[in-house]
Amino acid sequence: MKNLNLERINLRKLELGEKELVLKRTDYPEPIVKDGYLVDSNGERIGTKGDMYAKVMMDKIMQDGAMDLHPRPHYEDGEPAHTLSINGGALEYDLSKGESPLQTLRPIAVKYSISELLWIYQDASNDLDLLASKYGVNWWDQWDVGDRTIGFYGASVKKYDLMNKLLTKMEKNPDGRDNIINLLQEELFEYPYRLKPCAYLTTFNVRHDWDGKDYLDMSLKQRSSDFATAGCINQMQYVILQCLVARHLGMEPGKFTWQYDNVQLYDRHLDQAIEMMWREPITCNPKVIINPEKTNFYDMEVSDIKIEGYPRELIKTKNPQLKFPLGI
Repeated sequence: MKNLNLERINLRKLELGEKELVLKRTDYPEPIVKDGYLVDSNGERIGTKGDMYAKVMMDKIMQDGAMDLHPRPHYEDGEPAHTLSINGGALEYDLSKGESPLQTLRPIAVKYSISELLWIYQDASNDLDLLASKYGVNWWDQWDVGDRTIGFYGASVKKYDLMNKLLTKMEKNPDGRDNIINLLQEELFEYPYRLKPCAYLTTFNVRHDWDGKDYLDMSLKQRSSDFATAGCINQMQYVILQCLVARHLGMEPGKFTWQYDNVQLYDRHLDQAIEMMWREPITCNPKVIINPEKTNFYDMEVSDIKIEGYPRELIKTKNPQLKFPLGI
C-alpha cells in the first residue's frame, strides 16, 4: 500500500502563502503490472493497456511530481490551479495486437472526442459555433478568445493545408520519413493570449512487415496533458486519426506512440486520482471499427466510427464518472 506524501506537497503550497491542501485519503494500492497489463492478486490480467498506463502514470505523478510555482490556469472560483507534473516519456500501443488507450477506471466520452477530432482535421476549423451546431460539443467554450474561436488548432490545419498535404504526400510516396503534421507553427507564438495546441505533432511511418501486411505507425507528441481528465481522450482521438489515415491509404493501423513533454495532475484532481487507483478495471478489448464502405478521409462521419468491445454501461455502474474542476 502506498501513501501520498501530502506534507511534501503542502510545504510548497504553504511557501506560496496558500491554504493547505486537504485530501479525503492519501493511501492507495500500488499497481501490479505483468506483460504490459495490470494483474490482480492471483496474477490474472485485468483491464486494458490504457488502464495499466493510467495507474502507473498517476502513481508516478503523485509520488515524484513537482508542483508548479506560478500556474497560468485558474479555477472557476479564481484560485490558482496548481499541478503536480513530470516531464518527458512515451507510452506505446500496438493496435494490430488489440492494445488500446481506452481505460475502464471511469467512462470515457469517445463519441464527442471523435467529433472534436473531425472538427480539427476534417473541417479544419476552430469555430466554436460550428463545433456546437454540427457535433453538439460545447466543452471548449470556456477557452473562447472572444471571437467564438479557441485561437488555433483547426485554423492551423486550414491555413497551411496540413491534412491535404499529408494525404497527397503519402499517396505518392508512402515510404517517406517526413510525413508530419505540426499544428504549432512558429508564428502562433506571436499571440500569447490564444490557447496553443497541446497535442500538436503527429508523425506517420509505413511499415511493410514480415506478415505481408502494410502497417501505418504513428506517433503523437503532446507538450502538455491534463492527465486525469483528458489523457485517455487525447490518446484515443489520435488512435482514431491513425485509423482513418490508414483506411484512406489502404493500410492496417499499427503501432501508436504517445510522447509527452509534461503530464500533470491538478491539485483538485488528486482525490479523484486516488479514487481511480482504488478502482478495479474491467477486462475488455476495445477496437476502432470504421464503416467498411468508406475509404476517403473526408467522407468519414462520426456515425462511421464506432468502438466495439467497450462496455460503457458496465463501466458507468462499476466505476462511475468523476467530477474534475477545470483549470481554465
